[in-house]
Amino acid sequence: MSKTYHLTAPLSDEDTIQLKAGDIVYLSGIIYTARDTAHKKLIDLMDEGKELPFDVKGSVIYFVGPTPPKPGDPIGSAGPTTSYRMDSYSPRLINEMGQKGMIGKGKRNQEVIDACVKSKAIYFGATGGAGALLARQIKSAEVIAYPELGPEAIRRLEVVDFPLTVVNDTYGDDLYKIGRAKYEIAD
Repeated sequence: MSKTYHLTAPLSDEDTIQLKAGDIVYLSGIIYTARDTAHKKLIDLMDEGKELPFDVKGSVIYFVGPTPPKPGDPIGSAGPTTSYRMDSYSPRLINEMGQKGMIGKGKRNQEVIDACVKSKAIYFGATGGAGALLARQIKSAEVIAYPELGPEAIRRLEVVDFPLTVVNDTYGDDLYKIGRAKYEIAD
């Protein structure tokens, strides 16, 4: 039986360990955007021993490349991108920098799931195809790094009741596997 939570980012271990795959979370607070090119730049900074453009500890990173905003709006359509492109980067940000959450769509590899268990992080799913509706929950958006990447620049977002589903929890559970097992017919 899934539960519903209202949490505020940045997240702590106490926030993440209570969540189980399938739970619904309405997330408020500050989150950051980054896709694969921005993730590579973050890892390069780590390899060079340089400071990252935001405090990753406790952070939630949303895998999104938003469209330009309409006049008066903080952001355009902001739907999740496919997460597997960040799989080679996410474990280091989680295990070495203390990232606590990721938002995207689609399955993650075992290394990401293992990092979630080891460092008490969560992978949240956001509804694909609902970018315009999700953007309504974003109250402010500011480019804080890599403006040359356009929509893939790193942004600091303030969100209120951003609707998410826990896909991978701190116990190694995977909603995609749970869902299939529940409804698949055995041969």
